[in-house]
Amino acid sequence: MNPRPNVVEISNGAAIRLIAGREISTRVRSKAFVWTTVALVAAVVLGGVLLHFVGSQSDTAQKVGVTPEASGVAEQLVALGSVLGTTIETQGVESAEAEALLKDGTVSAVVTGTDPLTVLVHTELPDALAPVLGSLAQQEALSSAVTELGGDPGEVGREIAQAAPDVTALEPEPERDNAQVVAGFVAGILLFISLMTAGQLVAQGVVEEKSSRVVELLLATVRPWQLMAGKVLGIGVIGLTQVVLVVGAGAGTAAALGLVDASSINLGVTALWVIIWFVVGFTMYALALAALAALVSRQEDVGSVTAPVMTLMMIPYLIGVSIAPWDPDNPLVVVLSFVPFCAPMLMPIRIALGEVAPWEVALSLGLSLALIPVLVWLAGRIYSNAVLRSGGRVKLKDALTAS
Repeated sequence: MNPRPNVVEISNGAAIRLIAGREISTRVRSKAFVWTTVALVAAVVLGGVLLHFVGSQSDTAQKVGVTPEASGVAEQLVALGSVLGTTIETQGVESAEAEALLKDGTVSAVVTGTDPLTVLVHTELPDALAPVLGSLAQQEALSSAVTELGGDPGEVGREIAQAAPDVTALEPEPERDNAQVVAGFVAGILLFISLMTAGQLVAQGVVEEKSSRVVELLLATVRPWQLMAGKVLGIGVIGLTQVVLVVGAGAGTAAALGLVDASSINLGVTALWVIIWFVVGFTMYALALAALAALVSRQEDVGSVTAPVMTLMMIPYLIGVSIAPWDPDNPLVVVLSFVPFCAPMLMPIRIALGEVAPWEVALSLGLSLALIPVLVWLAGRIYSNAVLRSGGRVKLKDALTAS
């Protein structure tokens, strides 16, 4: 057994704060931390701007000119567009000015006749208008037949345009705003990136100190478990700062650009839960990674010992971004959202989508919190028994059983 340096006793709180302060001051000045944070904030803001731009483009109304000879179809055009999901605005134009209006982009098309339906365009018919004008042409053909039978073609046209089947769903899907889906999707990605980045910093920091033998100097002042707790706390504060900045930037962008409907999603509550679950998730993953990293002495070996934890992190992430945003009530998503280590990435998505009851959140959070004291004891034992052993990889069994 390796001799342990004489320890100058200081209080637990002071020792942990000392190590945490050292980690914070070191990491916050790191260019990697600064640029990673800037990149994440920029990505969230630019993503919001892009989403706003795409949304505004999709909401743009198609402007259609109608000459006096075809004025009778203006109302039918608007009704058909509404049924087919295309917003159409009509305006009366004179035949002589139709060509000029098309060339300068004032209108996308001009209806110049109805029997048969004739349309004038600048270069080609916009895709959004093709199904609308196609349906209108069919209605006009029907109207001609109705006229020959002595009916009112205008009334028949309006009724046909507005006709829709009466559909009754046995198990109707809940109405969900697109902003909820986007919020859930982004929450899952953000938590995964943040947890993985911060967790790897913990693991790499442990091995760095062990390989450089700095840990031996530190353990002359603090106990092993205090060193591990301080490192987890310090890097946790750095990671939390990064998450708060990114979440704040995303929520602020969404609110400023009107990307969300306040009646469908509460941005403040959603952002708060993302932060809470980051703290819980980071604590669990960081303790596990710190303990496992203490088993090796070289950075090249970190990946092999931490691979099980990283794989465990990937499972809820993949489910969270591929299934949860679109099907939050999927049994697999629901069950795993209660499982510690999986809950931090799945429960925030369900919360953002509004598909979780308060008791479910409380139970999931309680289960994860209940596991943390066990992880503290287990990780502390492994770390204490392995961190001073240099050379080859320490077996997990030996680290657990050593006294």
